[in-house]
Amino acid sequence: MGRALAVFIWVMTLATVWMFVDGRWWFPESITAHGPAYDRQFLISIIVVGLTFAAAQIGLGVMLWRYGSSRRGGNERAVYSHGSNRLEVVWTIVTAVIFVSLGLMGQRVWAQLHFNNAPAGSAQIRVTAQQFQWNFHYPGADNKFGRTDPAKIADASANFIGLDEDSPGAKDDVVVPTLAVQVDRPVELVLSARDVTHSIWVPELRFKQDLVPGLNISVHFTPVKTGKFELACAELCGQLHYKMKSYLLVLPENEYREMAALPPAQFKTRMTELLKKYPLGSVPH
Repeated sequence: MGRALAVFIWVMTLATVWMFVDGRWWFPESITAHGPAYDRQFLISIIVVGLTFAAAQIGLGVMLWRYGSSRRGGNERAVYSHGSNRLEVVWTIVTAVIFVSLGLMGQRVWAQLHFNNAPAGSAQIRVTAQQFQWNFHYPGADNKFGRTDPAKIADASANFIGLDEDSPGAKDDVVVPTLAVQVDRPVELVLSARDVTHSIWVPELRFKQDLVPGLNISVHFTPVKTGKFELACAELCGQLHYKMKSYLLVLPENEYREMAALPPAQFKTRMTELLKKYPLGSVPH
């Protein structure tokens, strides 16, 4: 029985390692400047943890193969070990060094997105999530956001973010359910939620960030590939959570600037046209 269990453990370990090496269920392509650094950090962590996992399972199988069989007769005299302080110190230090090193490496990568300020000249877009839709607020051609006031929220008239249309800069503001950005230009998203916690997730962007009521959370990235990509809410936000599906459009500079200069009604029409134009995935630019 012990040897059969050892073989089972080895086969399962081999199958697990193969699934990672094969890469069939790996990440989709990265479309941001910070994406490769995230992927490298993930790969290093997986290799370190994977080797440890494989070694432990192989060792467990060896013990079962050697000592778990009833064919040995059970007449051997047991040897009791009281452990080795030196060995315990060594493996504790080695484990601590590995985990601290991975943590420091990960902190530097994480800081690129979450701790550092957005570069100068970044395009700022305000994102407000609600049950059950996304609202992406663009400043319009004047590049100035109008004032928002929760008291002015009126879903019946499609004022989902409480935009004060009489405030300076509000006349050309646009609020749409699709996120569109310009390729090769830094983007800063200012995230907030109207009701419950939501989470914006585009796997190709290599980040997922919660939107919390009462907080304005900033993240920034630089897209390096054009195309259309699925955008989802990764936080169970209510019964109709599935409706939180949207898209990210990464547009060439000329298309984005042309759309950004349009009045609100034409802006929305043009975005609908571009959504139909681009297939899912990246396209050459």
